[in-house]
Amino acid sequence: MIGSLPAAYAGGQVASGGQVGLLGNRSVMDTPFNQTSYTAKTLQDQQARKLDDVFANDPSVRVTVPRAYGFDSVNIRGFGVSSQAYGLNGLYGIASAYSMSSLAAIERVEVLKGPGALLNGMPPAGGGVGGSVNLLTKRAGDVPLAQITNTYASQSQFGTHVDVGQRFGEFKEFGVRFNGTYKNGATELANQNQEVGSATVGLDYRGERVRLSADFGYERNKTSAMTRFVDLGTALTAIPVPPDGRASYMPSWGFWDSEARFGLVQGEVDISENLTAYAQAGIVTGETKYLYSDIRMTNLNGDFSGVARRNNQARDQTAAQAGFRASVDTGPVAHAINFNAARSDGEVAILNTTGTPYTSNLYNPRPSPIPTVEVGTPGKISDSHLTSYGVSDTMSILNNRIQFTVGVRHQVVESGSFNSVTGAKTGGYETSATTPAYALVIKPLNNVSVYANYIEGLEAGSIVGESFANAGQVLPPYRTQQQEVGVKIDWGRITTTVSAFDITRPLQLVDRTTNIVTQSGASRNRGVEINVFGEVTESLRLLGGVMFLDARQEKTDNATYGGFRTFNVPDTQFNLGGEWDVPFLRGLTLTGRAIHTSEFFADQANRITGASWTRYDAGARYTFASPWNNKPVVLRFSVENLLDTNYWQAATNEKYLILGAPRTYLVSTTFNF
Repeated sequence: MIGSLPAAYAGGQVASGGQVGLLGNRSVMDTPFNQTSYTAKTLQDQQARKLDDVFANDPSVRVTVPRAYGFDSVNIRGFGVSSQAYGLNGLYGIASAYSMSSLAAIERVEVLKGPGALLNGMPPAGGGVGGSVNLLTKRAGDVPLAQITNTYASQSQFGTHVDVGQRFGEFKEFGVRFNGTYKNGATELANQNQEVGSATVGLDYRGERVRLSADFGYERNKTSAMTRFVDLGTALTAIPVPPDGRASYMPSWGFWDSEARFGLVQGEVDISENLTAYAQAGIVTGETKYLYSDIRMTNLNGDFSGVARRNNQARDQTAAQAGFRASVDTGPVAHAINFNAARSDGEVAILNTTGTPYTSNLYNPRPSPIPTVEVGTPGKISDSHLTSYGVSDTMSILNNRIQFTVGVRHQVVESGSFNSVTGAKTGGYETSATTPAYALVIKPLNNVSVYANYIEGLEAGSIVGESFANAGQVLPPYRTQQQEVGVKIDWGRITTTVSAFDITRPLQLVDRTTNIVTQSGASRNRGVEINVFGEVTESLRLLGGVMFLDARQEKTDNATYGGFRTFNVPDTQFNLGGEWDVPFLRGLTLTGRAIHTSEFFADQANRITGASWTRYDAGARYTFASPWNNKPVVLRFSVENLLDTNYWQAATNEKYLILGAPRTYLVSTTFNF
């Protein structure tokens, strides 16, 4: 799979296939799941600053943390997935210690919907039930590349991105790709400044039978006036009117300061024409210091109570996997057999201190004294050790017109929690589980695929945070089941897909009276996704779709909330973007996008309703030949939240909300040398 990316589909916004974990690279029409692989062209043309901007193309995905929060987290099919569980070149858990603050080195962003225990094993943290995200790094192409992109974002944030790549050797077998970025300045929020820098190098060797690669990267993110959630607390029975998205209510003394480093090496060798062995190993380490405030509402007039919290944190994660891919025929049946063994080890250290409480207001923020909260070296609070073995066989007949995949993964989980001050072990468990999967693809016509799958998900039980009464308790593992059916039609230059799914997962709840986190009942999400991508005509491209979702609580304690809607999960999500190449002015492309999210319940009892919201984006880009070297120069301009709408978005926990970003201007210019 090294150096063998599926080609871009018509229009260049998405790929014609992607990496499907254990199953390897699959074309869209041969994949028995709903997957979209966004290309580097899309990231660059849309001026994506972080993964939030890529997910704005996908109706199945919603961001659940503020842009400048520090950590990344999204909902896929209504279930949470954090960046600590993202994959990098198919190896999960090392993409980022905290947040993907730069996408400079990313060639593809692959979003696979649905659980994937067989495909990717158990993620080391942060969900993975609703779907998975895999990031593929850039490689040097056969044609040398030297590119500089200068950027601007509201209010006064300027940046530069350098992208250089070249191949060497008699047969161009050695490749080097370097990406470096730096940006600094005021963001779209009042009182907030962000400085981000990154440097990544990708090396690869492609021989006749052996392929090798290595990636090394560093990232620094410093943000003032760190943004956080708004907690409705126990007093409110309604949601306050959203304040001006530009006038931040967060205290100006807050900050986020993180560093992260990663390394990944991988190789594969063709033992024979029908047998390939591969191996990967990676590590990510990170440290962060941050000062923030909890925001808990006290009334609908916007008054809230806050308390300063100072946090030092360190995270270390290693991961490795090895396996083989084989193909063999038994009579009329062709077999594609895959096997791998995977190991992941992680450790988290945290130490935090609480400062003096204060009060303020959403609409008229009041200055609060700078807290004098000091925190020492963080102590270990948790570790995890994951081992798994997966095997699958895809059997096909009639020239791949009928494909049946059967597979199983055995997972062993060891997890522990520790007192961050004394180092004493306070809890933990060791358990194992075997998760099967089945999938079917039938192609009644050359351009039509009908598919179905049954697949399970497995997550390590979360460790209860320090703000809860049962802090340090390790909850048992979460096991999830999904059934899905779908139809994909490739019309030649545009593809449409329809998927229907049913996912059941144990539910994590917070008792607002006792402040205790428990697993109670289940969340059952049933939905339909309709997606479209490609070219309607040679000058008109579409990308997006709609998801209708019925998310319900089941088997809750004493059946109190059985049948109620799951909190913070909307029932309709719509994203549709378009690009139009203006025929009367060569090189000019106009762009637009609409994002709609329906209303949702913010609480388990379905008494508090969050309003629906719609965001419109617009932009243009102009490409022309440089007068000094005849190479392309690209000018881009876009406006996000064109109408400057103020709105609340659903967040990660019950009664948690985040404020949508205000109108934001983006400008960039790319020069090729």
